[in-house]
Parts: sequence; structure tokens; C-alpha cells
Amino acid sequence: MFTLQIEHAVRDFRVWRRAFDSDPLNRAASGVVSYRISRPIGQDNYVMVDLDFETQEAAVFFLAKLQDEVWTTGAAASALLGEPTTRVLETLAVVTVRAPSGPDVS
Repeated sequence: MFTLQIEHAVRDFRVWRRAFDSDPLNRAASGVVSYRISRPIGQDNYVMVDLDFETQEAAVFFLAKLQDEVWTTGAAASALLGEPTTRVLETLAVVTVRAPSGPDVS
């Protein structure tokens, strides 16, 4: 598994989220098998996205498409502040230490 990790500041999270949800590159057709959206606590206008792919080539190709077609024009470009930081990671291990627990209702 390979992950394209993207971090960047955004002007307004809601505006960025609408642009992300519009899915301009058709993530499923582009090889994305799952994704996670995160942000640091207390930093409402900073976004971290992890997009998972089966191959390194698919992750690298998707990044190139983001850089050429999405981050330079349209709603996504206007939602970004500065240049996104990106990297492609190779997953070496996934281990579940314990199952997540639900809220304590006792």
C-alpha cells in the first residue's frame, strides 16, 4: 500500500471541503482505495489528507494530476494558502493493538 500524504493551509475549511468533495479527478477511477482527512487540534484552517493507493505509480500519477489540473485553477486553487507539502509513503506494517471502544455509557 502506498499513501499520498498532503498537508496545507486553507483559507476556509468549508470552502476547501466543498472543493475536495466535488472530486474533480474522480478518486475511485484514479486508483484511490481509501482516504483520511485530518487537521491538528486548534488549527481549523490546516488540512492533512492521506490518499491510499495499491501502487506507487498510481500515487505519483495522481499527485502530478493534482499539481497540474487542480491546485492551479478553480475552487481548489482559491481555497489553498501557499504550496501544499506532499510525500508518497510506503506502508510497511499495519497493526491493530486494540479495538476502538465506544463512548462510556455506564
